[in-house]
Amino acid sequence: MTPLTEDVDGLTFAYHEAGEGEPLLMLHGSGPGVSAWSNFQHNLPVFAEHFRTVMPDLPGFGGSALPRLDEIYPVVAARWIARLMDRLDIGSAAFVGNSMGGAVAAELARLAPERVSRMALMGSGGLSVGLFAPETSEGMARLFEFLQEPTRDRMISWIKTMVFDQTRITDELVDERMDNAMADGVLQRTQAIFGSLFNPANRATYTPLWTQAATIATPTLLLWGRDDRMLPYDQAHFANRALPDVELHTFARCGHWAQIERKTDFERVVLEFLTRDRRLAA
Repeated sequence: MTPLTEDVDGLTFAYHEAGEGEPLLMLHGSGPGVSAWSNFQHNLPVFAEHFRTVMPDLPGFGGSALPRLDEIYPVVAARWIARLMDRLDIGSAAFVGNSMGGAVAAELARLAPERVSRMALMGSGGLSVGLFAPETSEGMARLFEFLQEPTRDRMISWIKTMVFDQTRITDELVDERMDNAMADGVLQRTQAIFGSLFNPANRATYTPLWTQAATIATPTLLLWGRDDRMLPYDQAHFANRALPDVELHTFARCGHWAQIERKTDFERVVLEFLTRDRRLAA
């Protein structure tokens, strides 16, 4: 499926769209070679039956250009997602956010709560805080190793931390991710995105999102793989305690990619949460 493109205040956004009705934005994670299509292509038909479903490539990923990173990336991306919503005539939307995409959705809910009606966050950054597992996580360490020296073996090592079921790691998957990750400029953009998270100038002006969790009243569903080695499961519990309106759903035998490893269950649980108000009003 060929992505659509929009020029948003001088920044090119690539995105996929299907369905009608209430808007739903699905925001992908941040691994090497990632895009909205690689994260959510198999979920799109299900959600498009119920929503006007928009899957943007986050700024700097896939076919979307990278803006200036004068703040940490999730804040920059949240501001640009709001501009994309304006360009697509979307005032408010429900959100599904995976990993970095969850952090972006949560930052938008903090910055402009009127833009986010509900959010389902899976293995999400931002609001999560490690309670027991050591930092840096195994998955993050493998990711940084790949960014430093992008070999096929290091890609495989990273992907192994993403899933519980290792049979899902096929040559086709590895080849696709390698091709995407090694495309012109991708590694440099990814390094810049992660670099923004550790830039002292950005950190000096940023109040961590998790410290403001109690102020984010957006109805939130947290979804977590119990076997997540990227953002380990213990990180779910701070947000589950701190957010005012939150539910937590845990998937056994599941790593960081719940939308893939537990596809049908993921779709069922998220749709139940996102459409609850409709059914109560009926």
